[in-house]
Amino acid sequence: MGNLKEFECPCCGGKIEFDSASQQMQCPYCDSTFDMAAMQDLEEDIQTQNDTSIEWADSAGSEWGEGEQQGMSVYRCQSCGGEIVAEETLGASACPYCDNPIVMTGKFAGDLRPDVVIPFKLDKEAAKAALSKHLKGKVLLPKAFKDENHIDEVKGVYVPFWLFDAKAQGRVRFKGQKVRRWEDARYEYKETSYYSLVREGRMAFEHVPVDGSSKMDDELMESVEPYHYSDTVDFKTAYLSGYLADKYDVTAEQSEARANERITNSMVQSLKDTTDGFQNVTVDSKRISLESGKAQYALYPVWLLNTTWNDQKFTFAMNGQTGKFVGNLPMDKGKFWTMALSLGVGLSVVATIVMTLIG
Repeated sequence: MGNLKEFECPCCGGKIEFDSASQQMQCPYCDSTFDMAAMQDLEEDIQTQNDTSIEWADSAGSEWGEGEQQGMSVYRCQSCGGEIVAEETLGASACPYCDNPIVMTGKFAGDLRPDVVIPFKLDKEAAKAALSKHLKGKVLLPKAFKDENHIDEVKGVYVPFWLFDAKAQGRVRFKGQKVRRWEDARYEYKETSYYSLVREGRMAFEHVPVDGSSKMDDELMESVEPYHYSDTVDFKTAYLSGYLADKYDVTAEQSEARANERITNSMVQSLKDTTDGFQNVTVDSKRISLESGKAQYALYPVWLLNTTWNDQKFTFAMNGQTGKFVGNLPMDKGKFWTMALSLGVGLSVVATIVMTLIG
């Protein structure tokens, strides 16, 4: 082992020392003691703190078959640079990202062929209804925003996703506390006990999605999750008929870091959920390793609406499979301050009545 005298106490953070009488490590500040086996585990955790061992197999996507790309063209937005794939008969349209015009730049060729696709289950009318419901009942929403919204501009887009599968094994050391309070006739007492909590486990992750488009906001795409993978079918170009399809510009290899982060966070949270009964639980160190990692290329259905109001862009998205709808809304500041002042006056009146009664 390394120099044990330099270890910090897992309970209070003080420097622990070897006690010759007990043949254990002892903290001179909180009197906690640790046997040598526990210190060996602690040393290993410190040496591998926040270590994540993850390797992915480069197996996502496949080559296009002969004739599959026939009739498909690439359209490029001259404003944001976004590229989409659609039928040649699409004609003039607007970019699903920034709502500016897009123009055909050539026949679709190259890139990887998707492995699977979730076909659209909800149509444009469902997306319009979801937007109307999203706007309904928002008392601070400017009336003009609702009246002027261009809901006819809803666009169905197949968004590229890389789906990651892996088996994870993790060991996380947490810091936690237990607090006991009591009192007698003269004093109130508080006793805080500090704990080092070690949790280990194995989990299997399937179809962890990572957005493969840099033009698509990752948080927005994660907000419309989950998708039900059971509805996936083998990809066929016929599913693209009548819809736009985003060309991925973030590769599977470039998406691995986000997949690692999502899997690691889920693993840590699952282990943390087993620390019920302790307060202020925080991560001290973690070791996460993955095996049998592989990726798959999928297209997921999303209804998108971009609208600009008062020179500010608002983007709404609806899961084309489940109908989950998300999107930020503007706030009428005049209404907000009117309500705030009214509430303030009401509280002032209540305070005056209470003071009068007390007086």
